[in-house]
Order: sequence, then structure tokens, then C-alpha cells
Amino acid sequence: MPTRRALIAATPLLVAGCSGGDNPYDRAVHDLWRLPDLGGGGVPMMALIHAATLAANGHNTQPWRFRVEPRAIEILPDFSRRTPVVDPDDHHLFVSLGCATETLLQAGLGYGWAGEPEMLPGGGVRIALSSAPARPDALFQAIPRRASTRTAYDNRSADAATLRRLEAAVGKDVGLRLVLDPDQRNHLTDMIVAGNSAQLADPAFMRELVDWIRFDAAEALARRDGLFAAASGNLTTPRWLGERLLPLVMTKKGEAERITRWMRGSAGAAIFTGPSETPEGWIAVGRAFTRFALTATAAGLKLAFLNQPVEDPSTRRRMAAWMGEPGKRPDLVVRFGYGPDLPRALRRTAQAVVLA
Repeated sequence: MPTRRALIAATPLLVAGCSGGDNPYDRAVHDLWRLPDLGGGGVPMMALIHAATLAANGHNTQPWRFRVEPRAIEILPDFSRRTPVVDPDDHHLFVSLGCATETLLQAGLGYGWAGEPEMLPGGGVRIALSSAPARPDALFQAIPRRASTRTAYDNRSADAATLRRLEAAVGKDVGLRLVLDPDQRNHLTDMIVAGNSAQLADPAFMRELVDWIRFDAAEALARRDGLFAAASGNLTTPRWLGERLLPLVMTKKGEAERITRWMRGSAGAAIFTGPSETPEGWIAVGRAFTRFALTATAAGLKLAFLNQPVEDPSTRRRMAAWMGEPGKRPDLVVRFGYGPDLPRALRRTAQAVVLA
């Protein structure tokens, strides 16, 4: 096995991100991250499912399957893609289904199809579709541009009008707390760091995380899921080397410094709290977050999850008390601000996630 010194010395030889140009990974990204320009005639089922697969989801596990009916689409949980260590009660899984649901609804409006969602037994969602005037508005256009941008932002503030639009996008069923004040942001940063440190100390968490990292473009292209290293602003490397380097570069001290830098450069953070600790409540959170994220993307903002404090139970209880809501569960933590584009992660094709 290579020594620690040899592994660190190899780091500068790695290639950051994708090579660019006309390569298979770039072509796959180009084909994926767009909305088809469709002609008339019939419900564009596969186009709607394609849009839904672009939704935010935990670890890019894409824990969903779709069933197509003549005038309806069911979005069903795929429990084979669970992350039982970081998400033991499937909270993130159902939030992800909510993100897919809202993305599909917004895509439907753009294509001229209104959707009426209803919960199914077992936590799925059935969306009945009916013809409506096409409304390819800013949220529709933002679907292929939304991303989790895990890098430093540039310290610019969001103006008051933009913040009001973000608040309005969430609606009334899901609680939203914007964290803008520097002192409040420092308190939140401390809790993010505490949750992150607890996770890094958990060998089971680290094993699960490594399983979902795609260390180079070839692996990401073959799997079309997981956390592509370049999409997080990290160097790419073959898996055999990435697995050995990760414990050397992903340290408590280094991650605490990076989180602190990220939070200081952000325009703010948002904490989402659902109406109930049930699949229905978590799906509502995913839907609200998606409206927030698409509104932010349309305004030129970047977003990234920092969910560590809601994933560690003791830190989550501390956060709920800090928020003055000890009886409720904070569900998502998101930072937002202005920053650069990063390479995009891939998703499975619509055909791959539709049940026969």
C-alpha cells in the first residue's frame, strides 16, 4: 500500500474536474441538463420524468421510480437506494421525492400540463395531469440550471426584493428561517461544524459516503449517480487512489475551516422545518425547497446543502432549541449566494427509472 507521504505527493498530479471539450462525460452532461423543446400532441410523459430526475436529492442517490398512466405519473420511493447511516428514517429519501414532485409540477406548467398531486400509501405521490395554458416561466427555465454548488461564494449580499421572493416561494405549510445576521450565522456555522465532526468520527458514515462518491469522470459516467468529485470542486482521481487520499484530506480541522469559509462568503442560509415528521411532511419540505431553489436560481443565486446539523441527532436537538422550536425537527440547511459554476453531476436516464 502506498505510504501517506507518497499519496500526498501524488495529489498535484490529479486533474481537477473534467478535461472539457468533446468527451463522453461532457456530451452526457449536455444531453442531460436541458429541457426538451417539444411540439404539440399528447402529454409529454418522458419529458416530465426527465425534468423530475434533475431534482435535488440526497447524495445524488436518485431514490425514485416512476410509473406512467395515460394521464398521470406516480413517483415511488426506491428503497434499494437508501442511505441508512446518514438517513436512518428515510427523511432525506422522502424530501428527495418531494423535490422530484415539485420539479415535475413546474415542468408540467411550462409544457402546458397542470398537475394535481396526492399521496399514495407507502409514501409515493400520484400526479394527475390535465391540459392548461403553457407557462414556460422563470422557474421552468431554471430547472436545468439549478445545482448544488459546493464551493466558496463571493461575499455579495442578496437584495431585499430577492429575499422576499425566496420567502414567498416556500409557502405557508413549511417553516423557513433565513439566517442573515453575522452573529446568527456564526452560531449556525458552529452547529454545522459540530454535526460534520460527529459524522467524520463515525466509520460507518465514512464507509457509506465513500460508497456514493464517484472519484473520476469514467466512474461517474458508468454509474450516473452519486457525488462526482469534480461537481464538489474537488480533484478527480481513480477510485483506488481517491479512497486512500480521502481520510488524509477530509479531516475535522480542514472541513471545519472549509465550512467556516463557505458560510462567511455566502449571502445567507435557510433552515426548513416541515409540518410533520412523516413521509407526507418530508415531501412537503422537498416541494417547498424546490420552489425556493428554482426562485434562487432564476435570480442568479447558487445554493448548497449543509445538512450535517440535521443529520446528527444531538446537534439537531441543539439547533431546534436555538431556533426556539424544541418540539420541531429542522429538516434542511441550505446556504445561498453568488458564485461560479462547477462541473455537473449526471443522473440516470428517464428510461432507466420508469417501471415497465
